Amino acid sequence: MTTETGSGQMVRALSWKGAFWVAAGVPPLVLFSIGGIAGTTGKLAFLVWMISMVMGFLQSFTYAEMAGMFGNKSGGTSVYGATAWLRYSKLIAPLSVWCNWFAWSPVLSLGCAIAAGYILNALFPIPLAESQMVVDWVTANIGSYTAETQSVIDYMAANAGTAVEDAIKAVAATDGVNALTPWFRTWEAFQITIPGLGNLHFNSTFVIGVILMLIILMIQERGIASTASAQKYLAIIVLVPLFLVGLVPILTGSINWMNVTNLVPPTAAYSGVDGEWNIGGWTLFLGGLYIAAWSTYGFETAVCYTRELKDPKTDTFRAIFYSGLLCIVFFFLIPFSFQGVLGQEGMLATGIVDGTGVGEALGNMIGGGPVITQIFVILMIMALFLAIMTAMAGSSRTLYQGSRDGWLPKYLGAVNSHGAPRNAMWTDFAFNVVLLALASDIAGYFYVLAISNVGYILFNFLNLNAGWIHRIDSAHMERPWKAPTWLIGLNTVLAFVNALFLGAGAKVWGYENALWSGLIFAALIVPVFWFRHFYQDGGKFPKEAYDDLGLPYGELGERKAGMLPYLALILGAAVVLWANWFFVLPA
Repeated sequence: MTTETGSGQMVRALSWKGAFWVAAGVPPLVLFSIGGIAGTTGKLAFLVWMISMVMGFLQSFTYAEMAGMFGNKSGGTSVYGATAWLRYSKLIAPLSVWCNWFAWSPVLSLGCAIAAGYILNALFPIPLAESQMVVDWVTANIGSYTAETQSVIDYMAANAGTAVEDAIKAVAATDGVNALTPWFRTWEAFQITIPGLGNLHFNSTFVIGVILMLIILMIQERGIASTASAQKYLAIIVLVPLFLVGLVPILTGSINWMNVTNLVPPTAAYSGVDGEWNIGGWTLFLGGLYIAAWSTYGFETAVCYTRELKDPKTDTFRAIFYSGLLCIVFFFLIPFSFQGVLGQEGMLATGIVDGTGVGEALGNMIGGGPVITQIFVILMIMALFLAIMTAMAGSSRTLYQGSRDGWLPKYLGAVNSHGAPRNAMWTDFAFNVVLLALASDIAGYFYVLAISNVGYILFNFLNLNAGWIHRIDSAHMERPWKAPTWLIGLNTVLAFVNALFLGAGAKVWGYENALWSGLIFAALIVPVFWFRHFYQDGGKFPKEAYDDLGLPYGELGERKAGMLPYLALILGAAVVLWANWFFVLPA
C-alpha cells in the first residue's frame, strides 16, 4: 500500500468525501426501475421504495462495522463478509463475492442501454403520427390505399367495426411514421439466439452503448482520485435538479393525493387497476421489494475503496453513513413525487417503464417548457453516466480483491500505474458487452435486471449473517466502529426477510425461471474458484488473506460458531423454496 502512483499498487488517495462522491451514483438508480416497480405494485410503489431504503440503511451498519475491520482490503462489503464464511466453507466465501460482482456489474450495460435510447431519441427521433412531416407524407401517399390493400384488411380485422376510411388513415399514418424513421434507429446487423438466455441484439443501441462504456473505462484508467473528482462535479450537476424535481411538486401542491392513498396492490402487473391483499397481491408487493433492493441497498459501494482511503479507520463509517443519508432523501422523495404527479396511468407509459421517457417526465413535473425538458433529458444521460461510473469503480474492485484473496483468477489482481485495477475493469467491460447485446431491447433489459438481483439478494443474505459470525469468531479483531448488538441481531432477521423477497419476487418480472437462472449463474463460481484455488494456488490461499484475519499461514482458525452458520444456510434455503412455492402471481 502506498500514497504514490506508479508503484504497481493501489494508492491511498481518497478521503471519505471522495468515497461519498463515488457512491453518489447510487441515487439515480431509482430511475432505472421506477416505471417497472410502479407497474408491478401500483399505488404501493412509493411505499415499496421507502421500506426498501429503510432496510438498506439499517443493514449498512453491519457492513460499516465489517469494513472497519479490514483497512487493507478493497472490493466492498462482500469481501469483508466473505472472510467470516471462510472457516466454514471454502466455497461460500467466493460465492458471496461472485454474487456481489454479477449483481453490480450489469449497471454498466443497463445504464448504457438507457443512455443509448436517449441519444437515439435526440439524434434519430421517431416522428409522431401527428407531426407535419407525417401528415404531408400521408397526404401525398393516401391515394395508393384502398379497401383491398392487405394492410387495411388486416387492420379492420384487428379493429372490428372500424370504417374503411378510418382504417386507411390509420394504416397510412403508421406507414408514414415507419417511412420517415431514420434508418439507424431500426438498424440491426444481426442477432443471436442463446437457448435458455435470450436473444443477443447487435443493433444501434448496442453500438452506442459500447462507445459509452469505453469512454467511462478511459476515465477510470486514471485512478480512483480522478474518478472521484469527475463524480463530484457530475453529482452536483445531476442531483441538485433531481432533488428540486422531487421537492417542487410537494411545495406547489401538485401532488394528487388520490394517487398515493388507498394503498392496495393491482389486480395484475401493469394492469393499472386496484386489486386486493390476496396471495397474488402480496406476490406483486414482494416482487417490488425484491427489485427495489437492487437500487436502494447499493450505497454500500461506499466502502468498496477501503484500501484506497487515507484513513480507513474513520473514513469507512463516514462514507457509508452519509451515502445512506443521501440515498434516503432521493429514494423517499423521487418515487413519491413521481407517483403523486403522474398517477398509475402516467407511470405505466412506455417511456417511463423502459427509462427513455423519464427525462421528459422530470421536466414536465416542474411545469417546464421544451427547453427545460431538453435540459432534463441531458441531465438524465449524465445521471446514467454517474451510476455507471459508480458501478464500474465498485465492481472492478470486487474482482480485484477477490483475486488478491485467492478466490478469483490471478490476472484480476493487477493494477496500472495509477493504481486502478485495469484487468478487472476490462473484464467488467467484456462481460457487459455481452449483457448489452441482451439488454438492447426492453424484454432483455428486465431479464438481466431480474437475474442479476438474484446474486445481489444472495450476497446480502450471506453478508448480514457474516456480521454475527465475525462477532463470534473474530472478536479479537479491532473494530474502529462497532454497531449496537441489537442492530446486528435485527439485521440478521432482515437477512431472512431478503430470502423471502428472493423466493417470492424473482418470478414477478416476466420470467418464471429467473430465480433458477440466477442460481445457475451463481454456481459458475465453482469452476472459477476451483481453477484458482486448486490449480493456480495448490489448495492454499495467499498469505495476505490469512494475515488480514490475524491467522498463521495455512490455518483458518477455530469454528467458534459451531453449527450455527450451517443452520443459517439451511433456514435461508428453506425460506427461499417455501416462498417460491407459496407465493403465486395473480391469475
